[in-house]
Amino acid sequence: MSTRIRLQRHGKKGKPVYNIVVADQRSPRDGKYIEKLGIYNPNTNPAIINLDFDSTLDWMMKGAQPSDTAKAILSYKGILMKKHLLEGVRKGSFNEEEAEKRFTTWMEEKNQKVADKSQNVLKAKEDAKKANLETERAKNEAKAKELANKKTKAAEETTEEVTEEAPAAEETTEEVTEEAPAAEETTEEVTEEAPAAEETTEEVTEEAPAAEETTEEVTEEAPAAEETTEEVTEEAPAAEETTEEEKTKEA
Repeated sequence: MSTRIRLQRHGKKGKPVYNIVVADQRSPRDGKYIEKLGIYNPNTNPAIINLDFDSTLDWMMKGAQPSDTAKAILSYKGILMKKHLLEGVRKGSFNEEEAEKRFTTWMEEKNQKVADKSQNVLKAKEDAKKANLETERAKNEAKAKELANKKTKAAEETTEEVTEEAPAAEETTEEVTEEAPAAEETTEEVTEEAPAAEETTEEVTEEAPAAEETTEEVTEEAPAAEETTEEVTEEAPAAEETTEEEKTKEA
């Protein structure tokens, strides 16, 4: 039976978490497995790998074949390096002490690289945060300046409107003062019209004697009429005289 070291997918959609297992090559990916060796979480930077070093090395020494991703994980953790050194000890190239020294030095270098990488990642995150804060501060300052400019402009416009309204109020007061003399003129005209009314009353009084004169003229004309009647009466005896003369002639 050929065994295989591979990953078995778990976790949420978009955030997978893998179990590192030893399973039969003929079993499906998420099917039964022989042994669980560890967990691999790629959602963090650097990725989290929890692995049973001794059991994984034992399966590798027995001939288990890792998948491509599992092989990269085992190389990262130093299992493949340990297997290579143990095979050299078997062949007699060097002893176990030398193999252990080489493995410890390699692991120290590997851990240093991992630490440097994690520090670089943290520095990059901090730098990104600082850059974001600076950009936000710059944006906030720009917004504050814009608001201050808008407020100053609005205040200036209001002051200009107030100054424009003040002369308008002065013009209205001047118009009122101009209308006041006009009212005085109207009062003067009324006072001037009042004497005119008195003149009309005087004219009426003057016309009243004229009426009296007309009555006097009428009275004077009345005797004239009497004179005409007297003349008629005087002419009447003359007529009587003519009649008497005609009668005497006929007799």
